[in-house]
Amino acid sequence: MIADAYDAFLLDLDGVLYRGDSPIPKAPETVEALRSLGKRLAFVTNNSSRTPEAVVAHLASVGVGAEPGEVETSSLTTAAALRDRSVRRAAVIGEEGLRSAMASAGIEIVPADADPDVVVLGWDRKVTYDDLRDASLAVQRGATLYASNDDVSYPAPDGFTWPGAGAILAALEAATGVKAEVFGKPHTPILRAALERAGGGRPLVIGDRLETDIDGAANAGWDAALVLTGISTRAEAEAAPQPPTYVLDDLSGLLA
Repeated sequence: MIADAYDAFLLDLDGVLYRGDSPIPKAPETVEALRSLGKRLAFVTNNSSRTPEAVVAHLASVGVGAEPGEVETSSLTTAAALRDRSVRRAAVIGEEGLRSAMASAGIEIVPADADPDVVVLGWDRKVTYDDLRDASLAVQRGATLYASNDDVSYPAPDGFTWPGAGAILAALEAATGVKAEVFGKPHTPILRAALERAGGGRPLVIGDRLETDIDGAANAGWDAALVLTGISTRAEAEAAPQPPTYVLDDLSGLLA
């Protein structure tokens, strides 16, 4: 079976394990089966709004057991990278997950008009024009621009999409003429951090979006499985410039 060939499984969340508040059929059972085979797991999300504890609580509500130490969010990846670059002061557009990660990394969160070293942007459902204006001015004054992720849309529970972090970022980049460095999928920092959480070995990236999960795996030089329980379709996978290694009807295909 497919699972035999890999040591670590890097699992996307929405569209792979659940849709909104509902588990995807066979997903919880497959996660437990992988654990029983001795496989190591990491749960990987571009959603910067949630803390690892909140991710674990949501997974538990849909029948998937996980520990905070198995969760890698784009917020955690971003905060760790900026800590390693000795960033001290950051203006942040983002919700609790991003703010908590930055604070835990020892980075002081300051207003955008207080001479921050960097401006860090994530998904923020309460962002205002004033926030964007002040962040734009900080970047124009010399603050470096970073983003946790650049997903232009967020899958809403009703099947439609909401503006994602990438939509907010696009406004800031357009206003400043500056391109942000991004840490979430399809960029490789988040996947490398997730593999480290899973203890290394040969990884398989599992996701439902070609442009984030599958392209991210290809950028890292790793195998990927697209599950057809979320966004991308089989036809899109077959036409993709970086096609997945496997296309599965659902997560249980890993055990076939």
